[in-house]
Amino acid sequence: MSYEARLNEACAMVIRAIKMEDSPDINHLRTMNGVRETILGIASERVADTEAFIRNLSHGDHMLVAEIDGHVVGCVGLTVSKMPRESRTAGLGIMVHADYQRQGIGRALMAAILDLADKWLMLKRVELSVFIDNEPAVKLYLSMGFVVEGTKKFAAIRDGAYMDEYLMARYRI
Repeated sequence: MSYEARLNEACAMVIRAIKMEDSPDINHLRTMNGVRETILGIASERVADTEAFIRNLSHGDHMLVAEIDGHVVGCVGLTVSKMPRESRTAGLGIMVHADYQRQGIGRALMAAILDLADKWLMLKRVELSVFIDNEPAVKLYLSMGFVVEGTKKFAAIRDGAYMDEYLMARYRI
């Protein structure tokens, strides 16, 4: 039995495509302490903004959620470049509820979205950025085949300070 199957069995987790009804849970994730700081969210984001985001997803946007007991506890997105010469490249973003971090949910979401990227979209490059001090996330990405390509200095504001981000990518050759 695979790691993902054991995790799903242990906590009755379902990984599925995003739905409009997920808006309140996703908005809660984006604004909660322990998540907001790592995903560029802000406390004043509204559920209507999340609804608009979901409504405006295009065919090149792929979003999966992790659901436990009827609530979304994690989300991962893959956005394929719309530029013709970059059509084999996508950006990735992920978040996991603060109470469910370090329980394998992020790894299961990453595995599911990278399976889509590799086997169904045939992407050559998946890229992401991560705050350099987010050691658990960096460790996860490295274990999933990502490499650090560089550091983006003063990339974003977090808690009143400018923070650096690693630019990371995974290549499928």
